[in-house]
Amino acid sequence: MKLSEKNKTILLGPLAKNNPITVQVLGICSALAVTSKLAPAIVMAISVTVVVALGNVIISLLRNTIPNRIRIIVQLVVLAALVTIVSEILKAYAFDIYRQLSVFIGLIVANCILMGRLEAFALANKPWPAFLDGIGNGLGYGIILIIVGFFRELLGSGTLLGYQIVPESFYESGYADNGLMILPPMALILVACVIWVQRIRNKDLQEK
Repeated sequence: MKLSEKNKTILLGPLAKNNPITVQVLGICSALAVTSKLAPAIVMAISVTVVVALGNVIISLLRNTIPNRIRIIVQLVVLAALVTIVSEILKAYAFDIYRQLSVFIGLIVANCILMGRLEAFALANKPWPAFLDGIGNGLGYGIILIIVGFFRELLGSGTLLGYQIVPESFYESGYADNGLMILPPMALILVACVIWVQRIRNKDLQEK
């Protein structure tokens, strides 16, 4: 299906110039908490993308029937239901990852990105653009988590997705994993590095 220019902007904008983490500075807490390993970062990225995309569609479909005074409650109920479904699926089919993510799966409900998209976009747009907005923002969020998780696991543990990447010969020659990489502050530093690189490459994001 060919997308109009408007829909392309809705879908692709959050991947770079309107990224929810590096530009809007939303969802930072989970970026710090679940990126010490790559696998949890990927699963969290997928989970958030699914929840925000489906949540956007549901709220968009209901937008003309939701009384304004209870719209936040309705949004929270929709998100809570979707997060519960995702949580139960992970518990059933990826229990190890579920344990690593722990409480942060449940906290998807309170993620600023999700509530922001439902409130600012889904309530004012039709289901298809709302779906694209959810996918775009979920992927934009997920890209940052995966980048941070990649470097933290590789440099902090010498592995990726649990597989040894740094050869044993390196360790025998004196190489040592950087233990600081698996600590939460390093996630913040890596996010800052991504923001720095992004702003160098995109002059529109540079402060005048």
